[in-house]
Amino acid sequence: MNTPLFRASSLLAVICIFSSLSSFSQQPAIPATTEGDHVVKDFKFRSGESLPELRLHYTTLGKAARDAQGRVTNAVLILHGTGGTGHQFLTPIFANELFGPGQLLDAARYFIILPDGIGHGKSSKPSDGLHAHFPSYDYDDMVAGHYKLLTEGLGVNHLRLILGTSMGCMHSFVWGEAYPDFMDALMPLACQPVEVAGRNRIWRKMTMDAIRNDPEWKGGEYTAEPQQALRTVLDFLLIAGSAPLYMQKTLPTRDAADKYLDDYFKTRLAGLDANDFLYQVNASRNYNPSPQLEKITAPVMYINSADDFINPPELGIADREIKRVKNGRFVLIPVSDETRGHGTHTKAVVWKQYLAELLEKSAR
Repeated sequence: MNTPLFRASSLLAVICIFSSLSSFSQQPAIPATTEGDHVVKDFKFRSGESLPELRLHYTTLGKAARDAQGRVTNAVLILHGTGGTGHQFLTPIFANELFGPGQLLDAARYFIILPDGIGHGKSSKPSDGLHAHFPSYDYDDMVAGHYKLLTEGLGVNHLRLILGTSMGCMHSFVWGEAYPDFMDALMPLACQPVEVAGRNRIWRKMTMDAIRNDPEWKGGEYTAEPQQALRTVLDFLLIAGSAPLYMQKTLPTRDAADKYLDDYFKTRLAGLDANDFLYQVNASRNYNPSPQLEKITAPVMYINSADDFINPPELGIADREIKRVKNGRFVLIPVSDETRGHGTHTKAVVWKQYLAELLEKSAR
């Protein structure tokens, strides 16, 4: 079947929605998972604000293994995109390609950690009650929170791999600079290791302005979601996450395209909160790993897709910046029937051969 399937996997999650139902058939079962919360007391944000209790939700597969010195040897941290959660990686196009018996990240061998970032999923976020009074977090705060989750909550003192998609891709670069000895390898998918600027910044600011300028937002103290603002947000997300070749093939007529758009709004509006989204997008405002890329020492397999609206290859940024990473390699996946624009980051069959290379190269 070629019917597009909606999957809320990351902001840019629309982004992961462009997959066919056929990808769900004849697949192995997803391994059993465990969920939990770690609460960090008096968490201080870079803005100077703090929370008495910061809740960090996580999902795990497998168990940690340690060497004779007590160092964890098999932990894998997988980081989601803006608006997503760790659960997005349990979808068949990801989990059934990687987590099953004999696969690259076999849950019987690896301890796989799928956290919800600050402001996302079941972790602390504005819609829990603070609304626009929630601390103004950024990517450094989100990485610091995950570091505390690993070291204090899960007892993980080393990572075999960090794999991140979209926002998680950007977090991977932050991790590599902030904690260069903490991981054996990094695999960032679908981002740029520079300040968010140009068209990427403009469309993000347009969505934030749409929320702030909607009278129904009421300074963040709305009792009903500001519908016009959220429709504008979804318009931009659909364009940012679109894969032109795939959409043309699966929506070949005007009526098919119109129905797809109607269904898209019906599916996505119900799960969107204006304050949460505003904070999620605003969190990228300070991101800029470029000045310190030389600090990254772990092997890096950095991948973008040529049909990615958010990270278009003609900018030449990825090719230029990866040369400054000591053990870095950049791969640009060409457009094909298998790519899904920005959402190619979650379709593991497209890039898993490069993960195999990275794991082999970084084996100790």
